Amino acid sequence: MSEAAGSPSRVRRWLEARNADGHSVAFAAFAIAAAFTTYFCMYAFRKPFAMGTFEGQLQIGEGDPIDYKIALIVAQVIGYCISKFIGIKVISEASGRGRARAILLLIAVAELALLGLALVPRPWGILFLFLNGLPLGMVWGLVFGFLEGRRLSEALGAGLSASYIVASMAVKTVGGWWLGAGVPERWMPFVVGLCFAPILLGSVWALSQLPPPTVDDESARTRRAPMDAATRRRFVLNFAPGLVALTVLYMLLTAYRDFRDNFARELWDAVGYAGEPEVMTKVELFVAFGVLLALAAIMKVRDNRRALIVIHAVMIAGALLIGAATWAFQNELVGAELWMGAVGLGLYLGYVPYGCVLFDRLIAAVGFVATAGFMIYVTDAFGYLGSVGLLLYKNFGQADLSWLQFFYGFSYITALACTLAFVFSALYFWRRTVPARLSPSTPDR
Repeated sequence: MSEAAGSPSRVRRWLEARNADGHSVAFAAFAIAAAFTTYFCMYAFRKPFAMGTFEGQLQIGEGDPIDYKIALIVAQVIGYCISKFIGIKVISEASGRGRARAILLLIAVAELALLGLALVPRPWGILFLFLNGLPLGMVWGLVFGFLEGRRLSEALGAGLSASYIVASMAVKTVGGWWLGAGVPERWMPFVVGLCFAPILLGSVWALSQLPPPTVDDESARTRRAPMDAATRRRFVLNFAPGLVALTVLYMLLTAYRDFRDNFARELWDAVGYAGEPEVMTKVELFVAFGVLLALAAIMKVRDNRRALIVIHAVMIAGALLIGAATWAFQNELVGAELWMGAVGLGLYLGYVPYGCVLFDRLIAAVGFVATAGFMIYVTDAFGYLGSVGLLLYKNFGQADLSWLQFFYGFSYITALACTLAFVFSALYFWRRTVPARLSPSTPDR
């Protein structure tokens, strides 16, 4: 599975020939399919458990009890969050060698943790959900490392990002089918993971065949190189106001996205779709299509500085859509499916660029020799802290508020805060970049 072991395979040689043309449709299609399928399969080891109700509460000490499902989600998110903090160093310093093996090893550990969830009684499932989340947080950076720094990075990143938009609800739908077939909810996540394991093996092998970026790629998007601690520190200090704004904002977006994702069943039940798991996948397909169209439009913008502002404009539009769609639904101007689809589209228009095009274009615009994976993991790490905080606030601060009513209020807060923060970030980076793309040899500023 190593990219470097032995002589190149026929597939690798074919891809190298296609990669020589930076706009090869065949190369892009292969890379997108491999990355999309790999990350889609990862979700089969992470999200199906949320389809279970895991009813009941846990008493921890002398404080208020905590809902068992919330406890499981918090445990997994904490593990995932720790993984992101580890990834700030690991992913930013990673080279191409060994990425494929690392992906398979991390996901295998996560599947073993799901077996633990199935075998142990409550409350020990909390420990195994923590162990499940711990390895999975580094998978995105390893997969994206195969794609970044190319002239086609927007297309490749958009294809990869579409995976988690669709995958989360799709694997929950599969989980719902297994529950309907009589599989106990504690066994269901492990069974879903086994279903996707053979597909994962094939997709990771395909991903490992991708050749590195060409010289022309590096010229267009700035050379990408591992970042040591001193380089990471210099990058953050140089652009601290804008990076802090984007990181704080991502905490809010991640919390909003995770709430909508982890409690999708409860939200859909509340709006009249109980017992219809297929609706979740149908709506997310619409969301993914809309996000792909928006990101595809960014590819047409060649100047990295202008592209960075266009990305911010797309994210601002997404934030406004969340607020407008929620208001329209509450005033009975749109139905539940359209509302959930519009809210999802607005959310992912703001969320998806972080993981693919935002930092890829930002690095190119400022001319800093670095890797996009570093800032992706900084924002991800802090983002999941926000998700944990939200879940604890809902359980202990708003326990009497229904999932739906809580989601209404959170939607308006997200819409307003994101709009203001995205405007600030756009203005900051517009002033910190120059009209012409900087040469890769330009000194760090």
